[in-house]
Amino acid sequence: MNLLKSINNKKVAVAVFLLAISGATFAQNRATRPNIVFIMADDLGYGDLGVYGQTKIETKHIDSLANKGMKFENFYAGTSVCAPSRSSLMTGQHTGHTYVRGNKEIEPEGQQPLADSVQTIAMLLQKAGYATGAFGKWGLGMVNTTGAPDQKGFDEFYGYNCQRQSHRYYPTHLWHNKERIELDGNGLLAKGQYAPALIQEKTLAFIDANKDKPFFLFVPTVLPHAELSGPEDEYYQQYANSFDEKPHKGNDYGPKATVPGYAGVEKPHAMYASMVSRMDAYVGQIVEKLRQNNLLDNTIIIFTSDNGSHKEGEQILIFSIVLEVCVEISAICMKEVSGPRSLPIGREK
Repeated sequence: MNLLKSINNKKVAVAVFLLAISGATFAQNRATRPNIVFIMADDLGYGDLGVYGQTKIETKHIDSLANKGMKFENFYAGTSVCAPSRSSLMTGQHTGHTYVRGNKEIEPEGQQPLADSVQTIAMLLQKAGYATGAFGKWGLGMVNTTGAPDQKGFDEFYGYNCQRQSHRYYPTHLWHNKERIELDGNGLLAKGQYAPALIQEKTLAFIDANKDKPFFLFVPTVLPHAELSGPEDEYYQQYANSFDEKPHKGNDYGPKATVPGYAGVEKPHAMYASMVSRMDAYVGQIVEKLRQNNLLDNTIIIFTSDNGSHKEGEQILIFSIVLEVCVEISAICMKEVSGPRSLPIGREK
């Protein structure tokens, strides 16, 4: 098969799969429609996960999803950068057809919005009676534009609307639907409130709030995209003395901090590893929340990345593998249920 044709087929496979589910839901009994949890890492290379051969970073929760479900060995993202890859996923179209084809910035905040005519998987699922929520990084249209999350099928959004803002893990603000949420103690002057932790709280709350109805939960986490920054807690301490390190001097928080900009980091390898493990722990918390609400037996969980790893903010590629012609990424699908609707345990595709 022609390589480029093969890539185009694979990089929209998940979107086509979700579109098929959304169509089928119209004919299904409300009680049997599966919940869908789609977790998408940011700039994670497939070599960053234990289940794909990583030995330096602990990713036990994601590895468990693969061991209980299906692991894809030949799977490609929509493209090599954030916004068009997300556009491919949301629309099911490759980058020759999807509306957003690059990271086109809009001032003072946001990116090129999806057009009013563009239909997304979230819109179809919403029409089918699903509660829909997105928590993380959007990048497909600012608030009050045709591409805003509430215009593209999401009942609730919390996180970074603008990709530039997400280059800071201690940003000035986040967005909750159309409301700008100011983060006290940040202001680019100090590391006060850690955005991924705030977003994770809202993610888990969405599951609790919608446990009695079918839902589509989209989690485009900002982890582990640069900047390399985070609390020096247990996730960081487990790697603090694990690597030969060279400090990175960056655009630090303070009076001269800018957006976009990447802060300096004393131990870049340790910080990056901690960010991957933190993301893995957040995945584990989502699975546990589903379990607590007795939802695992009727929930499809998909984990993947928006594109491959990048060398930004001293995110040195000592762990990841990136292809030059296209972007090969990890993809894991798990549905913890027995019977004819289950996925083969530990199967590779």
